[in-house]
Amino acid sequence: MANLVSPLAGKVWKINVAVGDVVEMDDEIIILEALKMETPIYADEPGRVVKIDVKEGESVSEDQVLVVIE
Repeated sequence: MANLVSPLAGKVWKINVAVGDVVEMDDEIIILEALKMETPIYADEPGRVVKIDVKEGESVSEDQVLVVIE
């Protein structure tokens, strides 16, 4: 099981997956917005999305868990 965490503080701009989706390594999972720049967050391993801990528009902090992949 892998926790996909935020590398920076910002706002969740877009979530590209749903619970149950199968993802491959390097699939774009979430896009964060910080300082008017969009930062894509990619899967660091293949698996199935089992939990999404954030919602679009939500502010997140650095190292906050965004998605759980198993």
